[in-house]
Amino acid sequence: MPIRSVCSFIILVFFNLTCYAELPDFTEMVKENGAAVVNISTSHKAPELMQGKSRGGEENPEGIPPEMEELFKHFFNNPNNPGNGLQPRERDSKSLGSGFIVSEDGYVLTNHHVVVGADEIIVKLKDRRQLVAELIGSDENTDIALLKIDAKNLPVVEIGSPDQLQVGEWVLAIGTPFGFDQSVTAGIVSAKGRSLPGGNYVPFIQTDVAINPGNSGGPLFSMEGKVIGVNSQIYSRSGGYMGLSFSIPIDVAMNVVDQIKTKGSVSRGWLGVQIQDVTRELAESFNMDRPYGALVSRVIADSPSAKAGLKIGDVIIEFDGRGIDTSAKLPPIVGMTILDKKVNVKLIREGEEKTVKVAIGLLPNKETLVSNVISDKKFDRLGLVASDISASLRKKLGIPENGVLIQKVKNGAAFDVGIQQGDLILRIKNSVVRDLASFDEIVKDLPTGQSIAVLIQRRGSPIFLALKINK
Repeated sequence: MPIRSVCSFIILVFFNLTCYAELPDFTEMVKENGAAVVNISTSHKAPELMQGKSRGGEENPEGIPPEMEELFKHFFNNPNNPGNGLQPRERDSKSLGSGFIVSEDGYVLTNHHVVVGADEIIVKLKDRRQLVAELIGSDENTDIALLKIDAKNLPVVEIGSPDQLQVGEWVLAIGTPFGFDQSVTAGIVSAKGRSLPGGNYVPFIQTDVAINPGNSGGPLFSMEGKVIGVNSQIYSRSGGYMGLSFSIPIDVAMNVVDQIKTKGSVSRGWLGVQIQDVTRELAESFNMDRPYGALVSRVIADSPSAKAGLKIGDVIIEFDGRGIDTSAKLPPIVGMTILDKKVNVKLIREGEEKTVKVAIGLLPNKETLVSNVISDKKFDRLGLVASDISASLRKKLGIPENGVLIQKVKNGAAFDVGIQQGDLILRIKNSVVRDLASFDEIVKDLPTGQSIAVLIQRRGSPIFLALKINK
């Protein structure tokens, strides 16, 4: 072999050995913690749909035109909606998940969605013992559940601190994907503080650790061998792992566990606003130098924010001394705030910074989401068809006293920003839309070439949009 080839071969071998030497070794961590990771199986009665006779023939109390019935059925749980003619019957169902032991006397932590609705919960230990578990309590908002098995001197995991976790750091998961006990996968932290649909009170840890059905509820370990997260969700178009996994920070989970143990239920702080991110266009309309903070799109009546004087259009940039870069950062902080604590909320209102003191309240039960309806007058400038709503229909649907409703959307400024059929328009450029007449007047005088903030309500949720009229 030529000397040059030999040298190249030696350099290549040395390079590979150096790279492999830098890769982490998880063997000891798995040996030390594997016994504290459990398999969870459940059985429950679940509805199975079967063909049956449809309901129908009821009168329409609101006098809604027949051609609008389908639209109302889409937006509302309308009693006149006959559905698809399917009737439920019961069948046995089983589900599979993971969990981990957090105390020697048998407390086990897992996901709420793993055990919800279960008639029986079985915890299978690494030594192959199978024990019936009692559900001590669970919290749907954080997707955490606490179980108890009748056993002592059990192996336990050590709880770590997610605050010390760095993006790019190696992490390890142990669980039961597809029923394969004690499966181990590893990866890195991709991001922290992720907000997911339905997860407003959880700043998720995103990783590229391979997580699949059955891993839910299992632990995510740091390189120190401490649990820093509870594996909960994946983003997938196939139903399986596609490189995006999400875990609940362990401090959030243990806060829920402590409340369940001490009070039997979970309570969290409540500000009483609905919020959204500030876009570049909205920042321009609010005279902000850049987009940041949490934009208030709704202030709930009699809530802590309403009593403190927060207003629609305020942009919250700091809560209790902690900066708010995006809207997703605010709910977890508020949720973990002590009830009745008076906190300083720094905000931007009409281009100026202001500090408001708010006494944090108790988050109430789920609010009933308001649905959308339709309307029937055309407004050419925005490409909208809009109209008023009768007082009786407003009362029936819980719609605010002000606002107009959109029936059709054509090409134009409204279409470009995503305004849809059924949206309720509440405000335009900080002016309240009281009715169709005021809507017409406001739109008629809107300037061209400027970003204009529009507050709409869609399926019960208020949203700010920024539109620009070009002509």
